[in-house]
Amino acid sequence: MAGRLEGKVAVIVGAGQTPGETIGNGRAMALLFAREGAEVLCVDRVAERADETRAMVEQEGGRAFSLQADITKAAECAEIVAAANARWGRLDILVNNVGIGAGDAPAHKLEEAVFDRILAVNLKGMWLTIKAAIPLMREQGGGAIVNISSLAGIAGGIQLAYEVSKAGVNRLTTSVAQANARYGVRCNAIMPGLMDTPMAIAGIAEASGRSQAEVRETRNARVPLRGRMGTAWDTAYAALYLASGEAQFVTGVALPVDGGMSSRIG
Repeated sequence: MAGRLEGKVAVIVGAGQTPGETIGNGRAMALLFAREGAEVLCVDRVAERADETRAMVEQEGGRAFSLQADITKAAECAEIVAAANARWGRLDILVNNVGIGAGDAPAHKLEEAVFDRILAVNLKGMWLTIKAAIPLMREQGGGAIVNISSLAGIAGGIQLAYEVSKAGVNRLTTSVAQANARYGVRCNAIMPGLMDTPMAIAGIAEASGRSQAEVRETRNARVPLRGRMGTAWDTAYAALYLASGEAQFVTGVALPVDGGMSSRIG
């Protein structure tokens, strides 16, 4: 089925990615959404990364624009929505894909500044983009918000700040869904499990002193489904469904995309 987002305007926050051997969630979503007919505003804190994603979309014949913004700043979140409104007069889809975890640790080792930084980016920043987008979506009679959470929001034990921030994202999602259902604004989350993305693999390899091949082997072995991690395309296709009209009766959901990890007990 082609054209699942035909005529839609999508803002993808975190559309760039760190350098790596594979594709990241934000870039995969930007490419897939454009292939399905959406015009995409690619937002990233690093302008060059947003520009690179935009260029990739355009090389495939899609329509995209890029914007640099820091979502920890409320004024810049407002500028994201204002840019979409100025160009298209509407905002149909907002994808929140920004997340960090560098320096995280268990409770007894975690530094206060690291905790504050991770919560500011992963949770508060997501709230700020949603806060900016909701008035326009309500005014136009609807919209779809997709938050990229994590399986860490319901599991884990060694990354306190990341786990707490993603649990917060899940609750943010249900709260926004309930408060805006009457206005036709849907809000859902995706909880990716172990994914083969540059941020995950390169970041863990660097932090642990292991090779990327070793990190991949260890992570693959933990996944029930075929013993292999997912990819950014798995996240992207889940986001496509939640953003599309096919999910018009779906809101307040935190969808695991994890190869069965969250269903395993013991």
